[in-house]
Amino acid sequence: MGRTTPIYAERDRTYQADTCRPLVRGVQSGEVTLRALARGHYPGHPLTSRSIPEVKSVGYWDAQQPQSWGLDWHRNEGIELTFLESGTLAFAVDGQRFRLHPGDLTITRPWQRHRVGGPNVGAGRLHWLILDLGVRRPHQSWRWPPWLVLTREDRDGLTRLLRHNEQPVWRAMPELRLCFQQIARTVEQVDQGGHLSRLAIKINELLLLVYETLQAHDPVLDEGLTDTARTVTLFLEDLRGNLDVLSEEWTVPEMAARCGLGATRFNDYCRSLTNLSPLQFLNQCRLDAASRLLRESPELGVTQVALRCGYGSSQYFANAFRRRFECSPTAYRSG
Repeated sequence: MGRTTPIYAERDRTYQADTCRPLVRGVQSGEVTLRALARGHYPGHPLTSRSIPEVKSVGYWDAQQPQSWGLDWHRNEGIELTFLESGTLAFAVDGQRFRLHPGDLTITRPWQRHRVGGPNVGAGRLHWLILDLGVRRPHQSWRWPPWLVLTREDRDGLTRLLRHNEQPVWRAMPELRLCFQQIARTVEQVDQGGHLSRLAIKINELLLLVYETLQAHDPVLDEGLTDTARTVTLFLEDLRGNLDVLSEEWTVPEMAARCGLGATRFNDYCRSLTNLSPLQFLNQCRLDAASRLLRESPELGVTQVALRCGYGSSQYFANAFRRRFECSPTAYRSG
């Protein structure tokens, strides 16, 4: 499981796709059965053939009892379709939370932040497909596999519905349930030496059924989902949740350049998304991270906490911390 795949690259920073390590531990402990074909860092029987290289992970898990693990917030490099065949399951996408029931289909776009479990996974059988569409930044065009046989019109229609739809959970038509079950059997056959062509055919059928599902439900589209605002949002989320990023010596022009923008436009986006200037938001993230480290990492001294969170001066950190929390870092830790 040491293999990693960068899914978002800008200058010297990358996101990496989820490795599903909690699922791997569940399989190793005997809690859950996994049947999957996978490439790279994903768990399952390795797909070594050069055929259908865009398929990163396809298969299912079968949990006979509530699990001791869940898949916390993560992203995948491809579009991910999941189908809950049995059981119930907590699921969250961005700020939306759902309780999945049998027959529910979920759709997450490349890069979309999501979580499976609340926090742990319940008993049930979940099917999935992760298909890499070559997206490494949110505004890039999707590149469908050459073995996709949908007509150009249908492919373009599917792309538009998937890219701009903000409804991540759908009720699946019976044909979708049958298709996922057939894909599961095909995965088992390929694992035993069967032909990948059959899997490619079934994935084509699945994508056509998804297209028909979205057409039938007539989703409300948000044409702004793929614009620069999503790039800025991802960067701001990284500042909020990644200490390595937070510790860099940021200036507004450097933050703007990371998002491919000029400083003025980046400032406008940041204020629109956070109601704060970039430097105000940066300082807020650093102080939030520092407050957590002070409580959760007692082995770190105050100066170490300051440096981990991007402050070059422990005195400046102490003054900023006092203004925010109305006490010193030391007092906050002991309180």
